[in-house]
Amino acid sequence: MQDSNVKLEISNLNAYYGKAFVLHNVSICVEPGEKVAILGRNGMGKTTLLKSIMKLDKLRVEGSIRYGNVELTKLPTYGVARQGIGYVPQGWQLFRSLSVEEHLLMAYRKGTGKDEWTPERVLKTFPEIGRRRKIGGTRLSGGEQQILAIGRALVSNSNLLLMDEPSEGVSTMVLERVRDICSELSEQGKSILLVEQNLSLALGIAKKIYILVNGTIVHSAPAEEFAQDHERQALYLGI
Repeated sequence: MQDSNVKLEISNLNAYYGKAFVLHNVSICVEPGEKVAILGRNGMGKTTLLKSIMKLDKLRVEGSIRYGNVELTKLPTYGVARQGIGYVPQGWQLFRSLSVEEHLLMAYRKGTGKDEWTPERVLKTFPEIGRRRKIGGTRLSGGEQQILAIGRALVSNSNLLLMDEPSEGVSTMVLERVRDICSELSEQGKSILLVEQNLSLALGIAKKIYILVNGTIVHSAPAEEFAQDHERQALYLGI
């Protein structure tokens, strides 16, 4: 596993589903401890970008995805995860045969010191699922399944966390906890790459944003600057 003092650097990335050309020369950088958001409307390639990093869905990729001194495009999915990269997928992707607690135990990878996320810590932080720890993960409500997917990524104690629409189906109270956890992870030197439709949450977490339109990065800016740029918000996000 990489240490936390490394960056994710994506250069000239192209991604294809069969003959469909989805990502076009995408280049982004996430520095150590940095929180970055990818914004864009539905169908613009945001989820495909995260799946390209994780080597999912039989995507064909060209270009470079480097994490520290490792070229991720040459690794299988489990090899990417072993570099210390956690993933909160859209749609949760839970196992019907596993309970809430078993999902967390299966994903748990020992961390260090007081910063470690254990299954018990997740269950205490999110009592919504803590109360249902013996229940099958797929029997939870949609919002609870999203919480479990976030918790499963946390217990991997990864140095880089990829999050795909973490606001989907969860309450405002849970979103506040997620935002606080992201700030805590950043203070520990861990990095976050967030895909999110909820502009308020994205700007509350990220320090830098990229806008993806039709598979192409069309704009990047500090999050504080983009929060005031209502013209670009309307143009690219329809807000």
